[in-house]
Formats: sequence, C-alpha cells, structure tokens
Amino acid sequence: MQRLQAFKYELMPTGEQQRQMRRFAGSCRFVFNKALALQKDRYERGEKKLGYAGLCKELTAWRNGAQTPWLADAPVHPLQQTLKDLERAYSNFFAKRSDFPRFKKKGQSDSFRYPDPKQIKLDQDNRRIFLPKLGWLRMRLSRDVLGAVKNVTVSQSCGKWFVSIQTEREVEQPIPKGYAVGIDMGVARFATLSDGTFVVPLNSFRRHQDRLRRAQQSMSRKVKFSSNWKKEKSRIQKIHARIGNARRDYLHKTTTTISQNHAMVCIEDLQVRNMSKSAAGSTEKPGRNVRAKSGLNMSILDQGWFEFRRQLDYKLAWRGGWLVAVPPQNTSRTCPCCGHVSADNRQTQAQFLCVECGFEENADLVGAINVLRAGHARFACEVSGAAMPPAAGTHRSDSGAARCRA
Repeated sequence: MQRLQAFKYELMPTGEQQRQMRRFAGSCRFVFNKALALQKDRYERGEKKLGYAGLCKELTAWRNGAQTPWLADAPVHPLQQTLKDLERAYSNFFAKRSDFPRFKKKGQSDSFRYPDPKQIKLDQDNRRIFLPKLGWLRMRLSRDVLGAVKNVTVSQSCGKWFVSIQTEREVEQPIPKGYAVGIDMGVARFATLSDGTFVVPLNSFRRHQDRLRRAQQSMSRKVKFSSNWKKEKSRIQKIHARIGNARRDYLHKTTTTISQNHAMVCIEDLQVRNMSKSAAGSTEKPGRNVRAKSGLNMSILDQGWFEFRRQLDYKLAWRGGWLVAVPPQNTSRTCPCCGHVSADNRQTQAQFLCVECGFEENADLVGAINVLRAGHARFACEVSGAAMPPAAGTHRSDSGAARCRA
C-alpha cells in the first residue's frame, strides 16, 4: 500500500539564503492577497470567479508587468502553488467547510512550496537539500527521510526556518495488534481508557501562563514597533512556540502508544468548537458564569482534543487499525450495569452512582466503557451495512453485568 508521510527538519541557512527565503515568502503572500482582492472585486461586480488557469494568466502578467517586476525574482512554481491554495480555500468556503479566505499578514505563516520533485535534490549523507534559486541548504537531519520525495515546503516560525519533505513509499499491508478500547476525553483526566488506565493532562499553556503574562505586560509598556517592542514580541512568540511544541510532542507520544497497543479505538465525536464557545453573550442578553466557562474553554483548548483525534486517525490507519467515533450523548449518564439513564447518576464531576442499581465507579471510566460498547455496535453496523444504532443510553447491554456492584 502507498503511504504519504512528511518529515520536518530545521534549516541552517546562510544570511543571504535567509534574505532570499523572506523575499520568496513575501512574494507568495503578495500574490495570494492580490489574487484574493481580484476575486472579491469580480464577485462584487457580479462576474464569475477566475479558476486556477485564469489566475495563472494574471500571474504571468504581474511577473512581466512594470509595477511588480520583482515577482520574477521568485521561483514561479511556489507562486503558482499559492494560487492553488487560494482556489482550494474558495472551494472549501462555497462547500461550507471553512470561512471565507482572509488576507495574509507579514510574519504569520510565512511559507512557500516546491511541487516539482525533479527540481529538488536531497543529500542525506551530507545533511543538505537543494532548492531552486536557493542552492544547497544545510539542515538538522534528526532521522532518515524514507521514500521518494514528492514536494517540499519551506516555512518560518519564531525566526527559524524549517523544511517539510513529503514522501511516498510502498509499505506492506499492516496487521493490527491488540484489542479494542474506548476513550473518554476530559479535563481533570486527559484521556480515560475503558481498561481502567488513564492519561494525565500536560496543561502546557498553564505551565507557561505566568511567564507569558509577564512578557505581555512588558511588551505593553514599550513603544509600538520600536526595537524593544520587537524584542518583546519575539520573546512572546518563542513562549507560544514552546507551549505548542510541548503539547504536540505529548500528543504524539500518547497517540503512538495507544495506536501501537490497540486494533480499534472508540472515541466520542466531540464538537470542540461548540464546546469552547464563549459564554459572554451580548449586551442585551449577557451570559452567566462567564468566568467559569472561560476557564473551562481554556482548559479544553489546552488539551488539544481535535489534534489528539487527528493523530489517532492516521496512526491507526498506518497500523491497520480503526478509529470509530460515536455520539457523545449520555455516555457518562448511562449505567453500564443496568442501562439506566439519568442525570442524577452523575451527581459530581468525578463520581458515578447509579440511582437504579447502585453501581458506583469513576465517571470517566463509565464514559469510556459506554463509548467502547457504542463503538462496537457502530463498527458492526458499518461492516454489515445495517442501520446505525441509537446513541448511548437508548438501549441496554448486558456485557457489563460483571462490573455491577449493586
């Protein structure tokens, strides 16, 4: 089977190469913004939007025009890839998969992509890579690049440049290992597994919150756009980068362990965006418990639930496993022993006590058990082609009777 995988490394460019990369990223940003403005003008005039081919003709005119001759100094393929990104963003907007494309700002997500592998040379023995109009660039090769190079993306973050090499290779059809497990996501416990184990949260943002607050206060006292203001801004960016890197590393280690030891993972189909919405309300209808909800929203976003699910999805697929998402309704209110559903079963956040049969257990563990059962039923229906089962709490299962402590 074919596997697409990306390998990311830090670049060690010379001063001239850094200046060139900043110019290339700026050219891509300019082309994106100019094309987006063109599309918006055409829409306001009631004209049909230009496709990728039409935008490429406009790009040729811009490169050869007298107003923007510096665009010709940048490689043409990354500029064309920018137009493809805009076309994809437009398609996602009209398909209601994302918001309307926004204009790009300098210093935010500066990157450009080389799509032609024939123009790229990778020398792993000498830890370097050749890119058009940049030459050979040294990089920190922390691990070997596996497979044939498909494309390369160069990006900048916190003053450092990185290269992401996407490859394609043939791998054997994997055989899943382990058993099925259900996972209940939470704040006090990051992830509780149906086998009784749980993963403690990292809380990366909370660990750096005081340091970040002091840096932001110091920046607010500086004259905007002065040298000291820019230094403090760079300091804040580095703190945010450390928070994100720590969270990402923790999620990768956790998802790798789970995917290696389980053939099927059942999780709740949580709508993180809706769960983390602000409760402030409006002037006419102010919200209630705004401060408590704000703290809960920060804790939810600090855990990285969506990224956890995304990583589990592709890692299980790589190992031949399955990820099954089930409706989250009543998973923590349903008794796994007698099937009774009631909000009174969970009188506290951590403790579950069935008012019908007296079954008592940790609430997160009960949720993980119910998620596993719902996942088994959903997976069986998907395989057989039958109708999907109802959400948790609307049917009874006797597989947990042995756990009853009535």
